[in-house]
Amino acid sequence: MSVAVRPVEAPTNTTPVRRRSVRRPRRSPTLTLLTGIVLAYSLFPLAWLVINATKSRDGLFASFGLAFADDFALWDNIVETFTYADGIFLRWLVNTVLYVLVGAVGATFLATLAGYGLAKFDFPGKRAVFAVVIGAVAVPGTALAVPTFLMFSQMGLTNTPWSVIIPSLITPFGLYLMWTFAAEAIPDELLEAARVDGAGEFRTFFRVCLPLLAPGIVTVLLFTMVATWNNFFLPLIMLRDAQWYPLTLGLYTWNKQASTAGGEAVFHLVITGSLLTILPLLAAFLLLQRYWQSGLAAGSVKQ
Repeated sequence: MSVAVRPVEAPTNTTPVRRRSVRRPRRSPTLTLLTGIVLAYSLFPLAWLVINATKSRDGLFASFGLAFADDFALWDNIVETFTYADGIFLRWLVNTVLYVLVGAVGATFLATLAGYGLAKFDFPGKRAVFAVVIGAVAVPGTALAVPTFLMFSQMGLTNTPWSVIIPSLITPFGLYLMWTFAAEAIPDELLEAARVDGAGEFRTFFRVCLPLLAPGIVTVLLFTMVATWNNFFLPLIMLRDAQWYPLTLGLYTWNKQASTAGGEAVFHLVITGSLLTILPLLAAFLLLQRYWQSGLAAGSVKQ
């Protein structure tokens, strides 16, 4: 007697599977329009600068500002910019790099040390120091330029690189930024563990805390570098010798010489020099962008 064996069917799940609906971010046409207007407003000067840097002296006035001229003279303008007036533009570029390396890097280092000390050490008068720092942030730098000039003239430091470098070493905003960043980025338990292991204060700062402060350091460095690179009013009142001019003041003198008696109009060189001046800043922002963004976002999320 043979018995037919029926195959056992696997149970089927008849319960309908609910698919999770992924919500797409809502797009606001008004916000998109405003963002586009701000972007166009920001890129318009840069586009004008790039287009007009390709024109010769004659083509600069014979063509529309946002249209390329018949002659493409960008390379010729760059060569003439570096060779005009015995190559003074290169000297201005070296001066600007010197002011940034000594002034901006020094200001960042001092702001990092002071911000770390104010954030992690208690001492009498800390509240007063905080009030002074906040007050210094609110004071514009131009308001201190004339008193600084009078003080430096009494010390005999005017018309020297130190008259531009020393004031650049003090950045109240950078100090306040590093103060708040160090308070959130460095746990107190980490400092106590380093001290228990026998590490001194300087070793703790340079070996343990400094890597944690890297995003804030890069952020302060970018701000101080831009401020020093674009510094104009302080060198204007401090320097008389063109050999110590930064790029901003040097291009200003080229632009003004057309209105002087017997002066040569070199507006095409001013435009080309301005384009060359902003290229290092653009490169710095692009290379350090990820550190800069992480530095601005630090402390925004509560753990």
